Amino acid sequence: MNKEKKLLNTLKGKKYDIPPVWMMRQAGRYLPQYRKVREKFDFMTMCKTPEVATEVTLQPVDEFNMDGAILFSDILVVPEAMGMKLEFVEGKGPVFESPIRTREDIEKLSTDGIEEKLSYVFEALKLIKMSLNEDKTLIGFAGAPITLAAYMVEGASSRNYIYLKSLMYNDTRSFNLMMDKLVNALEIYYKNQVKSGAEVLMLFDTFAGIFSPFDYERYIFPFVKKLVEKMKKNTPETPVIYFPKGGANFYNLLKQLKIDGVSVDWTISLIDADKKLDSKFTLQGNLDPVILFADYQIIERETKRVLSEGRQLEKGHIFNLGHGILPKTPVDSVKKMLEVIRAGNIG
Repeated sequence: MNKEKKLLNTLKGKKYDIPPVWMMRQAGRYLPQYRKVREKFDFMTMCKTPEVATEVTLQPVDEFNMDGAILFSDILVVPEAMGMKLEFVEGKGPVFESPIRTREDIEKLSTDGIEEKLSYVFEALKLIKMSLNEDKTLIGFAGAPITLAAYMVEGASSRNYIYLKSLMYNDTRSFNLMMDKLVNALEIYYKNQVKSGAEVLMLFDTFAGIFSPFDYERYIFPFVKKLVEKMKKNTPETPVIYFPKGGANFYNLLKQLKIDGVSVDWTISLIDADKKLDSKFTLQGNLDPVILFADYQIIERETKRVLSEGRQLEKGHIFNLGHGILPKTPVDSVKKMLEVIRAGNIG
């Protein structure tokens, strides 16, 4: 059996004709075996029970022979560990009982004991690592500071992010304090993920694209840069992939980051993304998740298009979706996509 870690090697500069593949949110509701486990536990219990998180993490790896296993967890475990009360409401998603609205709220956020409070995550990573085949790469992850802040200040998902942006514009000092606290918490979190077996780190910035390029550069980017610098200082050998969803307008800034990969959404071609990034990074992506609801002919056509672009990249390509796989995605469509990738014929 081939023991080569294709995903890890791609981030370290090796190129393959058939790229490594995994999917964001690959452990999820589209899988019947996931739904079976979900019937027994609520979402947070699944995240906080290392044996269950391990089982669910491994499901798509076993089902599809994925090159990457991404820890089953949620980005919001970090603000919860900083003292915010989090619950998942059916049909509504994550909700914080008392959103951050004042400087006093921000001052209450604490990184004390965060390592211990998140020990269930590190325990799960250790269990997953022990269970994974040698050719698989274990991926740890967290949400970027502004993406966490968006939930923490709005209290739930939002349409306009009025509370978040008002805080950012009108009380920048308090906003910066919150962002600094998040950077410190994330530094501890990532360092312990690597210590527990994570071989690659994903930094999810789902809400990067809600800002103008000017606001992203002024208010957001300095904290991304600071966090990445801390990550690279603590664990210099561990590759980092940054995913700024909707962020193609400020890709020029990413060239300043000490990252190894950029995850690209489906709103820009891999070729154009590579040009904007001066071919500095391995690119990951970027099939539109909704393509997997199309007929097989379209899935094949679009998968081959992404593969063709990926082959032209200077630094290599990791095949992924442009965002997380959707809950009602047909499993057979995933199998079709993988069949096309692994056939190696982009014709």
